[in-house]
Amino acid sequence: MPIERLLIANRGEIAVRIIRAAKAMGLHTIQAHSEADANMLAVRMADEAVCIGPAHAAQSYLNIDAVVAAAQSTKADAVHPGYGFMAENAQFARALETAGITFIGPSADTIDRMGDKVAARQAAMAAGVPVVPGSKGRLDTVEDAVNVAAEIGYPVMIKAAAGGGGRGIRIAQTEEELRKMAPQAQAEANAAFGDGGLYLERAIISPRHIEVQIMGDGTDAVHFFERECSMQRRRQKVWEEAGAACLEESTRAHLCDTAVALAKAVNYVGAGTLEYLYDSKTKEFFFIEMNTRIQVEHPVTEMLTGIDLVQEMIHVAGGGKLRQTQADITRTGHAIEVRVNAEDPFMQFLPFPGQVGALRVPQGDGIRFDHFLYEGYTIPPFYDSLLGKLIVHGKDRDTAIGMMASALEELEIGGIKTTKPLHLALARDPSVQADDFHTQWLEPWLTAGNLKPTP
Repeated sequence: MPIERLLIANRGEIAVRIIRAAKAMGLHTIQAHSEADANMLAVRMADEAVCIGPAHAAQSYLNIDAVVAAAQSTKADAVHPGYGFMAENAQFARALETAGITFIGPSADTIDRMGDKVAARQAAMAAGVPVVPGSKGRLDTVEDAVNVAAEIGYPVMIKAAAGGGGRGIRIAQTEEELRKMAPQAQAEANAAFGDGGLYLERAIISPRHIEVQIMGDGTDAVHFFERECSMQRRRQKVWEEAGAACLEESTRAHLCDTAVALAKAVNYVGAGTLEYLYDSKTKEFFFIEMNTRIQVEHPVTEMLTGIDLVQEMIHVAGGGKLRQTQADITRTGHAIEVRVNAEDPFMQFLPFPGQVGALRVPQGDGIRFDHFLYEGYTIPPFYDSLLGKLIVHGKDRDTAIGMMASALEELEIGGIKTTKPLHLALARDPSVQADDFHTQWLEPWLTAGNLKPTP
């Protein structure tokens, strides 16, 4: 069904991003917001807005009944969930379907299947996609975990069967550690997701984190090449690149082909990302999970390919077929994105909400800043600290790193502390410039005192 009226069930920079894409398609935009977000930029930009509840997310952005009611009252044809909040909530997708409203994303059944790490792993194996050796199903007891670990060998990574964001993850080097850590992981997973199920996989030491962007229309699927997201702090991505300079061309082609094979196998609709661990020593890659939504880091892929991924996911959700064949999708140059958060990097990344003072956004060819800021705007303390994403696109990786450093120097967000100093230090670091890092690289780098205040 063609979409004419779109409700955005999210906030911050992704809400602004969706509104811009939707308006370019000629759609009427409706911004859902909490009481605390009544003055955010997305509310000002949308054609209309509707309040869905109090500041706390549980009573607004995570309230299924409130969002569905808002969509019905504003006569929305569809709802875009963005990322986070209810973007991967199958119950939410089903509630919209019951109400006759299109969910911009895959079906609830697909979210259930691919959002559960164990089910996603089984689907990957069935599609011939390499997976990290691990448990064949969910584990509900410590003894089950101990038996699996004995088969696959230590060290093992303990993960929550449901959810993401690094919650519940532990690495056990021995059976003694596994017996101690498994109950802790179960408790954390249960608190975060309401599901204490676990699964185990072999721990790949110092891997690179590579992901592939795909789009499907339920029949066909294509990829938009890969991104590298190895620069992480506490398992949260900090700096992302497209493409992955560590990959040989033959490996890149094989990796992307496996992503498309899995998307086709599950009749995927919309934008999705398949995440892999890459062992640069053995040149092996292993599927770890799928994110059934648009990713925070999607702009680097858009810069690399010149294709608006948000518009494409709206198009296929409305019943359209893919508008690109694989041969149509090409990549040019290199793109880098950094996440600019309202945090003080010199105070253990303490959140720093407050009022935005002078705002200066970098300009120029190949520079993009996705954000939701304006001078005088007060950042509420209730939500994620992400302010925006600074993205650059250059002819090669060295050029892109130089552009990033220059753009960061130009960026000014007055009145609050941000993670800009971290990104400037990374852009100037010899190991980053040499593409010599991995998923466990950043935290020891910080502990060693490499991030220093500017005199």
